Amino acid sequence: MHDWSGEAAVRRAAKIDANQTQVVTALRAAGAVVHSLAAVGNGVPDLLVAFRGQTMLMEIKDGSLSQSRQALTPAQVDFHKAWTGGPLSIVDGPDAALRALGCIK
Repeated sequence: MHDWSGEAAVRRAAKIDANQTQVVTALRAAGAVVHSLAAVGNGVPDLLVAFRGQTMLMEIKDGSLSQSRQALTPAQVDFHKAWTGGPLSIVDGPDAALRALGCIK
């Protein structure tokens, strides 16, 4: 199990998915407030999103990659299992992110 207590840990630079910019742009165009959490690491999802009074987390996966390369890391699996807050969605592009918000079907 991973420690999400905020303790400082040495880690390499945050890796963001190739489609994160497009996802963030689409969310903001829909009126969402979006903050990147990519630098946090330790399995924490990529984005903190606020929309119409709701706060959610989004894990971005690159939809152009094979399914095996889109799999959650062990740290992400642990975080998802432990998460008891608001919605946590896994999205593979702008349309999936907008569906998670409820903006499109």
